[in-house]
Amino acid sequence: MPRSVNSVASRARRKKILKAAKGYYGRRKNVYTVAKNAVEKGMVYAYRDRKTKKRNFRSLWIQRINAGARMHGMSYSEFMGKVNAKGITLNRKVLADLAMNHPEAFKAIVDQVKK
Repeated sequence: MPRSVNSVASRARRKKILKAAKGYYGRRKNVYTVAKNAVEKGMVYAYRDRKTKKRNFRSLWIQRINAGARMHGMSYSEFMGKVNAKGITLNRKVLADLAMNHPEAFKAIVDQVKK
């Protein structure tokens, strides 16, 4: 019996990897075995960094809220404790945006918290 090789599927698999490696430098973009390793590694980084991005943004928001709170004589932990105690349900993302882009609105929140 003659050997059966599914060339169509094999070619499609290779094309998919090489398409994903578009924009890479040197042999990583056009040699299948090298491109396969580069694409797999890139996917590992992408998966990991989707999680890391969330941590980085939360950290940035905390820094911005801290800077805004300190301008009004409070620390971040003191401010957030009082915000939660007062029942203000704004999250860190919104508070950071207010502190950065709308300082008068953030000052109103700080004044509300200080009462």
